[in-house]
Amino acid sequence: MTAPPGSLLAAHGLRKTYGPTTALDGAEFSIHPGEVVAVMGPSGSGKSTLLHCLAGIVTPDSGSITYDGRELTTMSDAERSALRRSEFGFVFQFGQLVPELTCVENVALPLRLNGTARKEAERAALAWMERLEVDDLARKRPGEVSGGQGQRVAVARALVTNPRLLFADEPTGALDSLNGERVMELLTDAARSANAAVVLVTHEARVAAYSDREIVVRDGKSRDMERLV
Repeated sequence: MTAPPGSLLAAHGLRKTYGPTTALDGAEFSIHPGEVVAVMGPSGSGKSTLLHCLAGIVTPDSGSITYDGRELTTMSDAERSALRRSEFGFVFQFGQLVPELTCVENVALPLRLNGTARKEAERAALAWMERLEVDDLARKRPGEVSGGQGQRVAVARALVTNPRLLFADEPTGALDSLNGERVMELLTDAARSANAAVVLVTHEARVAAYSDREIVVRDGKSRDMERLV
């Protein structure tokens, strides 16, 4: 199947099983550059499996995933890993910052792994931390900051490589409503300013409200929902 015109990432007919359990059963997905798409659904619906397939972490049993005109499912593990290092960014529910590193070192880590010199990497990291309003935490370690602050550091880390596509898996799930709102405001504003597309997995309507469009996953099938307002 040809990807929708102008799409950055598109998936068609994705199926994935784990033993007797069907996680995806013909799921569809598409996203355009700069677009924020929320993937919603109850626990166990297949939304996290869909994200993992779209990010090239999990290979579906059948179906196609086209990223920027390239078929993701036929890439080698090394090619998919390279995409995740350079063109994809990730934000997880609990941040997953490295506790032994300072916050600025955490943000700079993806650049360092790609071979960027330390000073240059930390300069870029500080610029993103300033945009996410956490530059004053640069020399603190993750255990010394609040959950909301840590999640903003995680967002800065996800965006520091200027990815074309950001995957956010329940990014506010461990935060109170006030901190969750601020993280979503900063995440979506920063991503849109960088023209990065965002795949946002959530079960919360208040989080999905920050998206341009919603896709609901139930029993491994997806349905594209039209935004009414």
